[in-house]
Amino acid sequence: MKILQIAPPWFTVPPVGYGGIESVVSGLTEGLVERGYDVTLLASGGSRTSGTLWTVFDTPPSADIGSAPHEVVHLLSAYQRRHDFDLIHDHTGFLSAALASMLDGPPVVQTQHGPWRPMTRACYAALPPQLHLVDISHHQAAGAPESVYHAGVVYNGIAVERYPFRGQPRGQDGYLCFLGRANPDKGPDAAIRIATQLRRHLVMMVKINEPEEKEYWQHHCQPLLPGTGIEVHRDVSPDRKACLLAGADAVLFPIHWDEPFGLVMTEAMACGTPVIAYRRGAAPEVVVEGHTGFLVDPGDEDAFADVVSQVGAIEPAACRAHVKRYFSTRAMVEGYLRVYQQVVTGTHRVLRSPPAVAS
Repeated sequence: MKILQIAPPWFTVPPVGYGGIESVVSGLTEGLVERGYDVTLLASGGSRTSGTLWTVFDTPPSADIGSAPHEVVHLLSAYQRRHDFDLIHDHTGFLSAALASMLDGPPVVQTQHGPWRPMTRACYAALPPQLHLVDISHHQAAGAPESVYHAGVVYNGIAVERYPFRGQPRGQDGYLCFLGRANPDKGPDAAIRIATQLRRHLVMMVKINEPEEKEYWQHHCQPLLPGTGIEVHRDVSPDRKACLLAGADAVLFPIHWDEPFGLVMTEAMACGTPVIAYRRGAAPEVVVEGHTGFLVDPGDEDAFADVVSQVGAIEPAACRAHVKRYFSTRAMVEGYLRVYQQVVTGTHRVLRSPPAVAS
C-alpha cells in the first residue's frame, strides 16, 4: 500500500521544539515504514523521515502560521498527485477536507487534531460524506457531525523509549512542572497560582510565540511571577523537555477547555511522573484516577492544590506501563492500520461511544 501522509506546513516533522501534531505524524510515518509500507511524507523543508520526503516550502512558514495562501499551496500540491497513492492520510484541516470531498481519487483519512467548535462542525457538516474521519479521543468523537463518515478513534502515540524513566516515587521536595501554550485554555496562570499557594517551585515550559500568546502571557501570567522564583523556559528542545518532565514531582494540567487529547499527559506519565488535571475533555480517558494521577473538578484550584500532596502514592512504573499499552507509537500505528484496512475494503465503522481506557 502506498500511503501519503500530509503534515501541516508550519513546523518540521519531527519538530525541533513546539509541535504536537508534527510529533504524532513523525511517529506514525516511521512506524509505518518500519512495517514495510511505502510512505511519502509531505512536510516542510528540514523535516526528516525514513520514508520519502516531499516538500513544497524549503523552510517552514512558522511566522505565517494559519495563513490560508500557504496552506492552499501546500495542499494543492498534494492533491495534484493524489493518484500516485492508494490512500491519503491528512493531518491538516478544513481546506484539505474540502478538496478531498470534491475530487475523485484514493480514499482520504483525516485525523481531527483540534476541537469540534460550532463553526468547525458546520463546515464539515456541509461537505459531501466522502471523508473518513478519525478522532483522537472518544470525548472528541462524540462532538463530530453525524454526516461525516467516522472511521474510529485512534489515540495519539509517543515513542515511550525516548522518555527517561524515573522509577522513584515522587515526593514533596522537588519541583512541579507545567508544559503548554500561553493560552487561557491551557491554564498557565492557574498553574502559577496553585504552585504559589503551595509554596512549591514550578518549572514552566511555555510556548509564547504568536501575538495572542504574547498578549495573554503579558497581561495574565507575567504579573503573577514576581517574587515566586518560578522558572520559565521557552523554545525547549524535545530532549530537554523530557528531562524536565522526568525530574518533576508532578505535572500540572489545569485546562480550561475540553482538551481533545492532551499529549503532555502521556509524555509526563511515560517518564513515571504523575499528572494532575481538571476533569475535562479527554483527561478522564488519559489519566487513571489514583493510578497514574488525579482528576479534579474543573476550576477548583483549592482541590487541585490539595491532591499535590498525594502524588507519592502513585507508582511510577504504573504510569509508564499505562502509556506503553494505550498511548505508545506502536499502539497508534496498529490503530491506524485497522482504520486503513476498513477504509480500503469499505468496511469502515462508526464508533462514537466513549468507553473508559482503563480501570
